[in-house]
Amino acid sequence: MLASNLNAPAAASNAEVIAHRRTLWRWHFYAGLFVMPLLIVLAITGTIYCFQPQIEPLLYRDRMIVADTHGPQLSRDVLLAKAAAREPRGAVPTLAQIDADRTRSAEFVFRLPSGESESVYVNPYDGTVLGTLSVEHRLMKQVRTLHRGLMLGKTGELVMELAGCWTLVMIGTGIALWWPSRSNARQGGVWLPRLSLQGRAWWRDLHAVGGIWLAIGALFFVLSGLPWSGSWGKEFKALATSASLGYPKGAWGEAHVHSAAPGAASKNTDEDALHGMHMKMDDLPLRQTPWAVGATTVPDSGDPRSPAARVSIDDVIALAAKNGIADDYGIALPDKPTGVYTVSYFPADPRAERTLHIDQYSGRVLSDIDYASYGRVAQWISYGTSLHMGRYFGLANQVVCSTISLGLAALAVTGFVMWWKRRPARELGAPARPVKRPPMRTWRGGLTLLGVIFPLMGATMLAVWCIDRLAFGRSRAAF
Repeated sequence: MLASNLNAPAAASNAEVIAHRRTLWRWHFYAGLFVMPLLIVLAITGTIYCFQPQIEPLLYRDRMIVADTHGPQLSRDVLLAKAAAREPRGAVPTLAQIDADRTRSAEFVFRLPSGESESVYVNPYDGTVLGTLSVEHRLMKQVRTLHRGLMLGKTGELVMELAGCWTLVMIGTGIALWWPSRSNARQGGVWLPRLSLQGRAWWRDLHAVGGIWLAIGALFFVLSGLPWSGSWGKEFKALATSASLGYPKGAWGEAHVHSAAPGAASKNTDEDALHGMHMKMDDLPLRQTPWAVGATTVPDSGDPRSPAARVSIDDVIALAAKNGIADDYGIALPDKPTGVYTVSYFPADPRAERTLHIDQYSGRVLSDIDYASYGRVAQWISYGTSLHMGRYFGLANQVVCSTISLGLAALAVTGFVMWWKRRPARELGAPARPVKRPPMRTWRGGLTLLGVIFPLMGATMLAVWCIDRLAFGRSRAAF
């Protein structure tokens, strides 16, 4: 009798541990069921896009690569005229891509009458038009669109955003399930998989140990990628901009025209922006815009009624060089009388990021925004973006990113195999729900916090909870 009384607390404690584990397992299962297929897409497309600097010159060598004649190059304005002559009537030049490598062709982007955009490549030594590429349909653009939104537009972007959010749940539950007890630590399978095992146990060890090694990388990918997402990322950028956490605090150029924060802009400027008359940086036809300046307003050039002629692209290039921007950047070309030249420098080292808005008539710098003028949040995101894209420390960064990405894809495969081996015929195979619900206040508080920070995820968590109760009931509840 005494022995049974002594064993009762231990049995109750053991049952609570099992219930705790099964609850975590169910959340890990549901997160994985949704995330894992998308994780494979993200991993493959992310790895391909990471090596864009090496892939595109090989893929489009006939248009991007030229022989260095060691002679003088034609001016960019002459090259633009050569490219424009190749385009159909009504095509508008929107971007000049600047590359100091003497073996690279000159690239100009045109907006066609159809609404699509096209890159034209010109030999900088003799002005020969080498060919064209559709901006929307080139391989890396397709890869990036697939990576960000499954080529499904806004709907796909929301799905991928949810995948990132649910990956946080998958990482948290995965670490909790892996967390070793004293007995497990002695048995192995904590830091290295036990390859002597067979069947599902072998796959489980491979999945658990591989997951813990990749957890930090996966967490970094999610946190550095979400600020660029189409819904939450856009709202977060707007919030950071309005709170001066991401918006440059105010930089000025040679014209001494200060960059005003959104709240400090004049009434007329606010009204113009409200009616869509002032573009944002994210609206410009640039390859990549630094996150910190994406929501900022593009200023206007001076009075277009003045007789002054537009400054040349070569003058803009010289001005950019004077400001320390010499290679691999884009110049958004003015497409209206009040437009400006916008120089966007997005290098591997975020500390060198630079954005210049230049009056198309006077050549004055209307706004000069650099890394030092970013808010703290924007500085962190700039570093995260560079590392996420495999740019910050060169080839080694690309190798690390691709290793993590492909490792996560392998985790998706091992997770699927484990599920397939334990799944009953014609059933979903979700882990049984415990009869007694454990308190798990920290876990529930964490989920609530995630749901508040990411409202779309909060709504889907509630939906999963309801479907789990309604569709699967308590028929398979167990300790």
